[in-house]
Amino acid sequence: MNGDPHTGAPPDIYVLRATLTSPYGRKVRIAVDVLGLADRIRLVPADTLDAGDSLRQQNPLGKMPCLLLADGTALYDSRVIVEFLQEQAGTERLLPARGEARYRALTRAALADGIADAALLMVYERRFRPDGPWSERWLDHQRGKVRRGLAAFAEAPPDPLRTDLVSIGLACALAYLDWRQPVSWRPDFPALAGWLDAFAAHEPAFGRSFPSEPTPTRS
Repeated sequence: MNGDPHTGAPPDIYVLRATLTSPYGRKVRIAVDVLGLADRIRLVPADTLDAGDSLRQQNPLGKMPCLLLADGTALYDSRVIVEFLQEQAGTERLLPARGEARYRALTRAALADGIADAALLMVYERRFRPDGPWSERWLDHQRGKVRRGLAAFAEAPPDPLRTDLVSIGLACALAYLDWRQPVSWRPDFPALAGWLDAFAAHEPAFGRSFPSEPTPTRS
C-alpha cells in the first residue's frame, strides 16, 4: 500500500500533530482510544514555536492538535477532530449528533476548553517573559476565567461514570491545572477534585494518555 505524499502515511492512516502534554492533544488521544481508532492514528510531535515545523503549513495558526487526512486535508481544532473521529467510528458515544442535547454538550465542552485556554495563557505569560515583569492584571484576568469555569462545573458536574466530549475535556483541563499549576484549584473545589479521581478510576483511556516519559512540550 503506497503512502500519501502529503502525510507520508498509508491512505487509511490519519496523522495527528500534537504533543503528549498538550491538553487539547490529550483530549483527542483519549477520544481515539475510547472510539477504538488507535490503529488508524499515527502521532507526529509538533513544536508550535519552531518556524520550520510543517505544522504552520498544515494549520496556518500553527496550533495543535491538527489531524491530517490521507489526501492532505488538515482538520483542527480538537473539537472538530473529535467530531470527525466519532463519525469515522460510526457512533454517537462522545457527542449527540443532533438536537438540543448536542448544543448543550458543545457549550459545556467549550467551557472546559476555555478553562484550559486561560490556564495556557497564564503559562505563556511566564514562559515568554522568563525574566519578567509579568502582567499581574493579565494573570488575574485569566485566573478569573479559570475559577468561574470551575465554579460552573462544580455546580453542575458531568457524570464521572460517563465518557463523552464534556467529561474528557474537563478531565484534561483539570489535569493540566495540576501539572502546570497556574492556579491552585483543589482546595477551593474539592468536589471537582473528587470528580477527577472518579473519572480517572472509571475511564482507563485517561490513565493511558499520561506521557510515559518526559517529552519536549510547548503546552
